Amino acid sequence: MGVPAFFRWLSRKYPSIIVHCLEEKAKECNGFKIPVDTSKPNPNEVEFDNLYLDMNGIIHPCTHPEDKPAPKNEDEMMVAIFEYIDRLFNIVRPRRVLYMAIDGVAPRAKMNQQRSRRFRASKEGAELTEEKSKMREEVIQRGGYLPPEEIKERFDSNCITPGTEFMDNLAKCLRYYIADRLTNDPGWHNITVFLSDASVPGEGEHKIMDFIRRQRAQPNHDPNTHHCLCGADADLIMLGLATHEANFTIIREEFKPNKPRPCALCGQMGHEIKDCQGLAREKQGEHDEFADTVPVSEQEFIFIRLAVLREYLEKELTMTSLPFPFDFERSVDDWVFMCFFVGNDFLPHLPSLEIREGAIDRLVGIYKDVVHKTGGYLTENGFVNLERVELIMQAVGVAEDNIFKKRKDDDVRPHNKCCLLSTRRRGGLQGPSFVPGGQFAPQALGGRDRPMAVQNARQTAYEMRMKGNQPWSRFNEFRPIFGENDKLRGVCICDCVVNVFHRLWEDGWKQRYYKTKFDVDATDDEFRKKVVQSYVEGLCWVLRYYYQGCASWKWYFPFHYAPFASDFKDIKGMFSDFEKGTKPFKPLEQLMGVFPAASGNFLPQIWRALMTDPESSIIDFYPDDFAIDLNGKKYAWQGVALLPFVDERRLRAALADVYPDLSPEEVRRNSLGSDVIFVGKSHPLCDFIRELYRAESHEIPAELCHGIQGILNLDEDPILPDKIPNKVLKPGDWERSNRGPWRPQLGFNPNLMKIPPNPSVYLYSNAPPPRNYHQGNYRPPQRDHYPQNQCEFYTFLSLFQTEILENTRVMCPVTCPRIV
Repeated sequence: MGVPAFFRWLSRKYPSIIVHCLEEKAKECNGFKIPVDTSKPNPNEVEFDNLYLDMNGIIHPCTHPEDKPAPKNEDEMMVAIFEYIDRLFNIVRPRRVLYMAIDGVAPRAKMNQQRSRRFRASKEGAELTEEKSKMREEVIQRGGYLPPEEIKERFDSNCITPGTEFMDNLAKCLRYYIADRLTNDPGWHNITVFLSDASVPGEGEHKIMDFIRRQRAQPNHDPNTHHCLCGADADLIMLGLATHEANFTIIREEFKPNKPRPCALCGQMGHEIKDCQGLAREKQGEHDEFADTVPVSEQEFIFIRLAVLREYLEKELTMTSLPFPFDFERSVDDWVFMCFFVGNDFLPHLPSLEIREGAIDRLVGIYKDVVHKTGGYLTENGFVNLERVELIMQAVGVAEDNIFKKRKDDDVRPHNKCCLLSTRRRGGLQGPSFVPGGQFAPQALGGRDRPMAVQNARQTAYEMRMKGNQPWSRFNEFRPIFGENDKLRGVCICDCVVNVFHRLWEDGWKQRYYKTKFDVDATDDEFRKKVVQSYVEGLCWVLRYYYQGCASWKWYFPFHYAPFASDFKDIKGMFSDFEKGTKPFKPLEQLMGVFPAASGNFLPQIWRALMTDPESSIIDFYPDDFAIDLNGKKYAWQGVALLPFVDERRLRAALADVYPDLSPEEVRRNSLGSDVIFVGKSHPLCDFIRELYRAESHEIPAELCHGIQGILNLDEDPILPDKIPNKVLKPGDWERSNRGPWRPQLGFNPNLMKIPPNPSVYLYSNAPPPRNYHQGNYRPPQRDHYPQNQCEFYTFLSLFQTEILENTRVMCPVTCPRIV
């Protein structure tokens, strides 16, 4: 998810860290598309060794894009993902390692945010459907024309969660994709490919960081390795700095605001759904030949050079005349830690610290001012010195009152006027400042109802004037406009409306804040201390998570709001350590913890009943509706979803009764997996794997795999040379197998007619599978029938655990001829 506004602030403050990517395009000759030879030198004039893909940042835009038509079925989704990876591989061209990491079961601290996002997505989808239906009726009543409404089910992006059939199918398709590229693409022949699918616990970016940390700890690690990480989350920048690697680059899509989007009602460009008038569509082209085309510009990519950012930070953080030796690497760790206070995926940001108001610069200034008092750095190897952190927080607390007053003076007043004027221009508020009622109420022309007789005109006029002078009367009258649909209607919410109850710029702001947000009295110091203690634990947990891995799978921040910086008093003894030996949820258990009842179709039938049955012991975990507190923000998506926290003990107790009803397939999807590694025939590790089948286990020689080390064991279900793996298929193979026609079951109506995909865009080789192929019974022809330029690929599983590299499973080679 990342940190909102962090990348924008960073790119404006340090503009030289960004470089636009150069991409070599495929050429066409006689109607045939010639793929780019990725084995040639990189056109960006830099050679990368390792490419890491945070796959969830690829899956979401490929399955439900915002700036182009959505895929019609899962086949098109998989092809879009393949093409996206091809583009990234073409730009980066790694020479050693390609690591694909899909989000697995997340720590409990992250699950709360995932739960909030998925409940929001379900609610916003239902609201959008209702809004479209309402606007369609209004447009038709005005005499407008709208195309007939298509009968199709909306794709539920909540299926992009570990444990669903969609993620299981994605893992199978990615295995086929990797196998095909290792066989057919010369740029892939000598690289090691890691696939960490959704069955492997952990967030994608943190699985990547864990891999980098463990390889850096090996004695044969090359310190000059050039890493490239793909992802759109801003926290990847902090994770990259936390590795302390000298050559680390992040590649992401270039953000272009105000992209044109078609209207959800009429499908035309140039207006939103709230402004749709139902006008006839203009002819596109001389003969309307461009009627069904949507103008889509190809997304460009940028590099974020962390090596340049480190130079910026070194200049800014360097301090002289210190009572201790200056260590730049330690100061970078402190800078990363201070960024946690302005927001992260696990803790709400402090009320007085906003990135848009220069909070990070303020923290750095305070950090340099009080460094002589702290007597050292704030962090060390992932551990926090709370006594020194308290000095920083107290310095921020002293300025909190002035921060709130300045925020009000600089933002609220001019923004309210601008918001009101822009809302009037958009048609959000029409008419006078108040709507008169009773005998002065306006009547519709031609209406049958007659106005009430005037009785006491002077008294009624006086009440109307007094009502118009009240500051919040207009908000009450137009509550439907300022309600939960503000994001859909495009109405901007004024900060003063949000902060009306605790008004942080007036005296007594702290007491009002705790009363309205936590519903506790101002004199309850013990509760404040409890909130601060939980936040301190969260700071220690997040830093440990960034630098060492997950310290506890069970810990989470049990409040929706953060304390004030001035409340951080006597925090030195508030934290000792986390509970040892905690384990992650299983995939289906996580689905029960993060899904709303509307997405229950992705769960086993017996399990989903726990979400809807009024007699269920956990029915309170799945509210049909919930409040969103804007908490000083402008739009609903920025607010706080006030959802109940899931009680792990109650959840496990309820699931214990339905576990026996799982089918064997569901039991398999509910199990935890491990990383899969693919290598080609030309890879130096190939011969070692062959010999491994003559021994029980062996450690990977570092010189054979670019310094990568681990323990390998045989896999229980190897891919033998005389068998085609049934788990390595492209989506179209399902149509040609003897299992019957395959239809997308997730996110779409299975009864709809399936649109056949275009096989010409699948892979480099478009040849169908062998005709005598049948789920494991296929026998390849003799070798003399193969073309001369054949190659082989090998796959094996790898699992890196705790402090040592433990058992790793290996799969046998399978011969794959190149298609010529």
